[in-house]
Amino acid sequence: MEPLAFVAGAFCIALVLLDVFETVVVPRPTPGHFRIARHLTALSWRGWRLMGRRLDNGLTRERILGIYAPALVIALLICWLIVLVLGYGLVLYALRGELRPAPADLGTTIYFAGTSVLTLGFGDVLATGPLARIVVLTSAANGLGVVALVITYLFSLFGSFQRREILIVTLQARAGAPPSAIVLLETYAELGITAELPALFADWERWSAEVLDSHVAYPILGYFRSSHDNMSWVSSLGAVLDAATLVTTTIRGVSRAQAELTRRVGGHFAEDISNFIGLRHEGSGVTPADFAEAHHRLASAGYELEPIDVAWPAFEQARAAYSGRLDALAEYWAVPAARWVEEHASTGSVVHEIAAAAHHHDHDHDHDEAGRIGTETDVEAEAEGTPGTPL
Repeated sequence: MEPLAFVAGAFCIALVLLDVFETVVVPRPTPGHFRIARHLTALSWRGWRLMGRRLDNGLTRERILGIYAPALVIALLICWLIVLVLGYGLVLYALRGELRPAPADLGTTIYFAGTSVLTLGFGDVLATGPLARIVVLTSAANGLGVVALVITYLFSLFGSFQRREILIVTLQARAGAPPSAIVLLETYAELGITAELPALFADWERWSAEVLDSHVAYPILGYFRSSHDNMSWVSSLGAVLDAATLVTTTIRGVSRAQAELTRRVGGHFAEDISNFIGLRHEGSGVTPADFAEAHHRLASAGYELEPIDVAWPAFEQARAAYSGRLDALAEYWAVPAARWVEEHASTGSVVHEIAAAAHHHDHDHDHDEAGRIGTETDVEAEAEGTPGTPL
């Protein structure tokens, strides 16, 4: 028996099992230096994000960035299995005297470990000693367990992702894309439903609590991009918090209690997520001129407002608690940030517009090609004395 190979293999096995347990099973952040998932995510996202940002085509960029999170889950499974096979290969190499035929090198024991972890069992190498048999049985159980846990992990991730997206989709019709608090408030005033703003804020208070809990338990959820273009959970939360802050500091005649609760829970959400990733960014991000324009638009929409010299200091102080953190999160995940003031709400999609333009271009190209072929056919037909057939 070779103690060094046995210890190294046991370390690899323990590293994988601990990482799977903390990533999939434990529903809370588990910091640690020896985390495969943490290091793989940190290293791969930097390169993936850089590659996506260098693409000029918006459709291609969103496709590339959008497949990162699902691909990361598959890469984690592959990584865990590779290290697990390596670990059991080292352990079995240390116990190769209990294998028949006895492996001649480390590569053969890693192959045998692979057939055991993946439960293939070709039978060309057999464990004859008691300790080797225990190791082989344990490796098969670990391999099946890791694959099963990752499958349930995927179902949990997709379930949480779908619940996260429901309010984001409905917000697009109210606040545009990317969403804007000013557009949201103007829409409610235009439709005469400003009395329903507290109900909207209550929905987003519950949403903030649920998404905070799921994204802290499973941080990989933050890398899942919204399925609707120009929308993201970061920009949506920012727009709702801006609207809640305007209600609590600037707008009269709308209940401020629920808006204040939503602002507190949402601000706590932004703080916890940014602290977990290690992002720091301060400031409100809105200038007095920007606020004055918003103040004018809200007044034109029919809202009763606080005087601008009273509302601005209160608004600036309240927005500084979350705005910088949300901007940093949007920058980190390369997603759209919340708009502040926009002339018109956009419920369309830049990516869809790109696709539509490409389709229109292809249609024009096909039309021109058909016209050219039709012209050539007419020429040939005239030469033969028969009429051309239109395409």
